[in-house]
Amino acid sequence: MQKLAPTDLMTLEAYARERSAFRARVLEHKQARRVALGAHLTLLFEDRLTIQYQVQEMLRIERIFEPAGIAEELGAYNPLIPDGANLKATLLIEYPDPDVRARKLVELRGIEHDIALLVGDLAPVTAIADEDMQRSNDTKTAAVHFLRFELAPAHAATFKRGDRVALAVDHPAYQGKTTLEAATRAALAADLD
Repeated sequence: MQKLAPTDLMTLEAYARERSAFRARVLEHKQARRVALGAHLTLLFEDRLTIQYQVQEMLRIERIFEPAGIAEELGAYNPLIPDGANLKATLLIEYPDPDVRARKLVELRGIEHDIALLVGDLAPVTAIADEDMQRSNDTKTAAVHFLRFELAPAHAATFKRGDRVALAVDHPAYQGKTTLEAATRAALAADLD
């Protein structure tokens, strides 16, 4: 999947005009790319469109219009776009109550390394977490992580063929497994081209 270039982005003025329609398009696009893994983990599988939205929003919020600032944002976000041999996801650990969340982030330390993609009958593909920076420390994990699932050619072929695909987490404080729905499998299979 091609990385974003400055020419792929709208100016701040154009984005202000198009934001509502663009946001609605992206939110609809994200529906098939969102996977709940148990009650408190959500993976949002990123692609070029979801990352373009993130960049546009950052440029808007930060009022960035200088070429150097735009290049910096693209440098930060482009690595989250899959490259055809992998799937990339934002992992959200979600507990609405702040006190419960604080306690759970301690209990779930390291969970970002315990998530796997299960493709057909092939060996699990364990997530590679937080390549840009460490988000866990000795006492707790963060509520947001960035994951990469690097697929071997056999995994990609099996995935694209439509075999059963699931996500699993096996952490001492949290276990779960979910099978991807057909719409999600199809959306993610497109990332493997």
